[in-house]
Amino acid sequence: AGGFSPISVYGGITNQIVEKAGLPFAPTSLFLSSFFFNLAIAVLVFFVFGGSKVLRKYSVASGPLPDLHPEGVTQSIVGHGGTPATPISHHVFEEQTKNVSALSGLTTERLTTLVGLTALAVGALVFKFNVGLVAITVAVALALLSPKTQKAAIDKVSWSTVLLIAGIITYVGVMEKIGTIDYVAQGISSLGMPLLVALLLCFTGAIVSAFASSTALLGAIIPLAVPFLLQGQISAIGVVAAIAISTTIVDTSPFSTNGALVVANAREAEREGVLKTLLIYSALIAIIGPVIAWLVFVVPGLV
Repeated sequence: AGGFSPISVYGGITNQIVEKAGLPFAPTSLFLSSFFFNLAIAVLVFFVFGGSKVLRKYSVASGPLPDLHPEGVTQSIVGHGGTPATPISHHVFEEQTKNVSALSGLTTERLTTLVGLTALAVGALVFKFNVGLVAITVAVALALLSPKTQKAAIDKVSWSTVLLIAGIITYVGVMEKIGTIDYVAQGISSLGMPLLVALLLCFTGAIVSAFASSTALLGAIIPLAVPFLLQGQISAIGVVAAIAISTTIVDTSPFSTNGALVVANAREAEREGVLKTLLIYSALIAIIGPVIAWLVFVVPGLV
């Protein structure tokens, strides 16, 4: 929800483009628009995908235990053996102790993994190295340091998902390289109907961003809206906010970085279900999101 903060990557790129184009510059409005829009979507998605059931389960689980001899039975039951029952509280405590002991402690493998993640972050953010190359290098180093563990880790990788995402990204990258996306966007911006152009640019940003980098797309889509925004027929702040939100709201797509990470970190038994759910959600939000953003931010700003 806070992706367009003035100190974030998305916010910095968008504000810089708007400022250079000579359009009205309102970083706070952009941030608040994105924040409340995404917050509303998050609440809606939470309840649509079963959030109310989760809340009910939590309230039941956190309630008092039923009075089924919580302290156990101190005397043997006639006709059913002579072993006294163990109190429920003992079972719960023992189970919690086992879980804590299994998770506690910083092992050598965990330490090397943390060092690898730190190296990945520093290499990508500070030294601007290629993220994919650094990630593979770290993975190979960890595999060499822990040969027994690496086989189980590799078996858990969803290779079908990796190949699917790699193929889609390659396809979109080729289209970007040969200028297909720019050609379509320029054709849209030359229609001469500001409201329609704004809506189509929102759709273009949402659909393409589901398969490509939102950061790069923001720098390509927003400048195409500058010519008709300078005419002053519609609110520049509203159009920029709508395009920015439409371009980034589909980042949960399994073909984008964020969505791919969610799929990759899901448990193996749930991975296919997570992938299908994200595909359905991304398809719906790529269609509905731009329309809502256009109605909320562009149409009311018609001069």
